Amino acid sequence: MIINPGELLASIDTPAQLRNLKEEQLLQVCQELRQYIIDVVSIHGGHFGASLGVVELTTALHYVFNTPYDQLVWDVGHQAYGHKILTGRRDNFYTNRKYGGLSGFPKRKESEYDAFGVGHSSTSISAALGMAVASQYKHEDQRQHIAVIGDGAMTGGMAFEALNHGGVANANLLVVLNDNCMSIDPNVGALKQYLTDITTSRAYNKMRDDVWKILGKISKFGPDARQIASKIESGVKATLLKQSNLFEGLNFRYFGPIDGHDINHLVSVLNDLKHIPGPKILHCLTTKGKGFALAEKDQTKWHAPGLFDKITGEIYKKHYDTPQPPKYQDVFGHTMVELAEQNPKIMGITPAMPSGSSLNIMMKAMPDRAFDVGIAEQHAVTFSAGLASQGLVPFCNIYSSFMQRGYDQVVHDVCLQNLNVVFCLDRAGFAGADGPTHHGAYDIAYMRCIPNMVVAAPMNEQELRNMMYTASQDDMGPFTIRYPRGEGVMPNWRTPLELQQVGKGRTIQEGEEVAILTFGHIGNYAVQVCKNLAQDGLKPGHYDMRYAKPLDEELLHHIFQKYEKVITVEDGCLQGGFGSAVLEFMVDNGYTSQVKRLGIPDKIFEHGTQDELHRDAGFNPAAIEKTVRELVGATVLNR
Repeated sequence: MIINPGELLASIDTPAQLRNLKEEQLLQVCQELRQYIIDVVSIHGGHFGASLGVVELTTALHYVFNTPYDQLVWDVGHQAYGHKILTGRRDNFYTNRKYGGLSGFPKRKESEYDAFGVGHSSTSISAALGMAVASQYKHEDQRQHIAVIGDGAMTGGMAFEALNHGGVANANLLVVLNDNCMSIDPNVGALKQYLTDITTSRAYNKMRDDVWKILGKISKFGPDARQIASKIESGVKATLLKQSNLFEGLNFRYFGPIDGHDINHLVSVLNDLKHIPGPKILHCLTTKGKGFALAEKDQTKWHAPGLFDKITGEIYKKHYDTPQPPKYQDVFGHTMVELAEQNPKIMGITPAMPSGSSLNIMMKAMPDRAFDVGIAEQHAVTFSAGLASQGLVPFCNIYSSFMQRGYDQVVHDVCLQNLNVVFCLDRAGFAGADGPTHHGAYDIAYMRCIPNMVVAAPMNEQELRNMMYTASQDDMGPFTIRYPRGEGVMPNWRTPLELQQVGKGRTIQEGEEVAILTFGHIGNYAVQVCKNLAQDGLKPGHYDMRYAKPLDEELLHHIFQKYEKVITVEDGCLQGGFGSAVLEFMVDNGYTSQVKRLGIPDKIFEHGTQDELHRDAGFNPAAIEKTVRELVGATVLNR
């Protein structure tokens, strides 16, 4: 379906063309831009509410600043759809998040207007500050550097580290705080309350407005008016809010809060700010989902709703005649409640992803035992370690790619002390349309190398439940369970909980000539492959290893004594992963079988469906079958 942009939007292929418009035309541009985002996302999918909330801000930034020379950095990037449309990607925007199409996030190699690649939160201020210091060093004194960060991303510790440095660097840096009280789920913590205090203090806002009106009328202040106004405003904030301004305490000049949907006021303020040197912060109040009533009302649901009817608001869901397997994350969420009902020691922790990880199920059922700590993975890990040190059993639920952000804490605070923290790593393996910033490619390798850590992966929902139950037992030590994004394979998944022997795999079928060793959900591909091969009289052995650490050495001895050819399959990086662990065992024990490892090779994979990426990486069912046939010298059939 061809989606036609509005009259003004159709004329804008670069921000330079936007800047040629009259300021009074910007309101129409914003209306057309918002409608275009609604039209495209409703048909092609993608993130939704975040970009609708910053339409005016996006338009104002590109109108006032000389992008791409002036450098604009978006935090995370969920909100950058309008930015992409205004910077030459309008006609290709329908390919957003599709295989071979535009990335769902800003990406340096995609456009010169994407000053910095993003996808994880709280990086924008650090990146923009680095750019600003570089410009200062190169005597590019007029170059502007703008970081747009949400109040959710501002809860990340890295943002405060950057503010702390930026306040003394004296570089030309503007931080735009996009304050909508949401990241994906509602924001939590003291910073949220602090920003709410600033934005809702009627006395402060009234006096602030009155002061600016008075100063505007008194000409005798002359060129010192801004300085005097700043001093008066600081006093007003400190007095009426009963606290000093956090940002000014870090040596950032604070401006706001202002209406982030008033395009003309935004342009006026930004024009003023670009002439003020040094570090400064503009606090903008916005509404996530602005302009689409349902998205404004239920902002979590409409963060990334999938395909929907833009008129009625109906979100299209697939309907099946028979029961379907649940998502792994939902099995996790419901099992957490079941385990916690049996074991009072169990606690749940997530860094700002309660709905994405389904810990919200426990948060609703047991609000005193489940915690959303904000976008703060490092804190989530060490907070969990603190709970474990007091005899509790914390389940720290983090996306695999986000776990990388708390890695030092895993090593230093959990494993060195051998504390019983259970890491449930959602989105392990390829994450799909979110692309390389969200692929969980490395967790097997980076967890396997730490002493005391157990690394497990379920092949189905029953296995996930049993691994969680096993990990919840007393004195199990650090325990990682990884599982992929999406559905499992068992419609009837509520099976009785059973203890597993840690490090014990299972035999799916004994075979001849070739053994297939799988780790995790990807083992279901091997089941399919074995059925296909059986039609041609081929019977490889298939073993679900369950644990990459500790390995089932008894089972591996059996395999290497029986088979001269072995295939390992994993949805993780080949370097240091499960296949590497098997090779280490083989060499250490003097076996000489031929081993072929299938998994994610040493390259960056872009976005696409999981099936497309498994194919490209060479471990989809067709690739596994092809490998078996090559090893046994059989004819490769096209299926």
